[in-house]
Amino acid sequence: MAQYVGILDGEHRVWGVRIPDVPGCHGGGETPEAAIADAISALREFAAHQLAKGIALAPPRSVQEVMRDKKAEFNPKDGEAIVMVPLILDQARPVKANISLDAGHLEAIDEEAERRGLTRSALMTSATLEKIGEIRSRLAAKSAEELARASSPARRASTAPGSRRAKHQS
Repeated sequence: MAQYVGILDGEHRVWGVRIPDVPGCHGGGETPEAAIADAISALREFAAHQLAKGIALAPPRSVQEVMRDKKAEFNPKDGEAIVMVPLILDQARPVKANISLDAGHLEAIDEEAERRGLTRSALMTSATLEKIGEIRSRLAAKSAEELARASSPARRASTAPGSRRAKHQS
């Protein structure tokens, strides 16, 4: 699965992710996790649209390539962080999968699928993709927070040569 580099920025209740390798493709939300989930969805929709028109997406670059690219305008000093945005595409080719579930769970899945007017497979696929997006968003947001803390001006000043903290770390 292809992973595109995204740049997360924002504060309070306004967050965004832009994907430098896919100009015009971005996501937004009230939290970093919501912005990343929206970027995953936007990338999927953009790629599907391009492929339907016979246009291939540019291959994803490495984190280092994007960070060095002045056009990407990555600025960690402004609190921006790198996140990975997976490209999850439908392949228009269903495959059978034999899975084992608790009978009660399967009954609940079937009831919910019927309530929504979906097949069991459609409900399970939708729920799985949603969960994958949530997990990846949380992981990316956690990584972004760690990167932001590590690159914060206060942290850099406290570990600068000659600072009290730097002396204790020696």
